[in-house]
Amino acid sequence: MNGNGRHRYKPMSDINVTPMVDVMLVLLVIFMVAAPLLTVGVPVDLPQSKAPAITEPKEPLVITVNAEGKLFLQNSEVGDDALVPRLQAITKSNPEADIYVRGDRAINYGRVMEVMGMVSAAGFTKVSLITEQQRDKAKH
Repeated sequence: MNGNGRHRYKPMSDINVTPMVDVMLVLLVIFMVAAPLLTVGVPVDLPQSKAPAITEPKEPLVITVNAEGKLFLQNSEVGDDALVPRLQAITKSNPEADIYVRGDRAINYGRVMEVMGMVSAAGFTKVSLITEQQRDKAKH
C-alpha cells in the first residue's frame, strides 16, 4: 500500500491452465464419441443369427452386398468383374486370407451365394457370412 490508501497493481506472473484443460477435455470427449461413428462402412440391414460372435485379432477383408445388389470391398464400390482381381492383389493371392461377406437382409439369397461362389472359385478357402446377434424378444 502506498501513502494514499490504494493498492498498486501487480501483474500476475502465473499461467492459468484451467481454461486450456477444459477445452482439451471437451475435445477429447467429442473425439471419443465421433471416432466410432466414422468407421461404420457401407450401411446394410444384416439378418440375425444365434451364432456366437467372432473374435479375431486381425482385421479381415469384408465384401458387402447392399440392398441394390452392388458390391463393396471394404468401403469402396467394386464391380463383379473387378472383385476377384482386387481380392488377389490385396491378399497377395493368399488362399488362407479371412474374407467376410455381409449381405443386406432385403437382397436375394442367390446374389449373396453368387458373390461367395466367385470368391471360392478364386481359391479363397476362408469365406464366411456376417450376421447380427439375434436379440431375445421380451417375454410378456
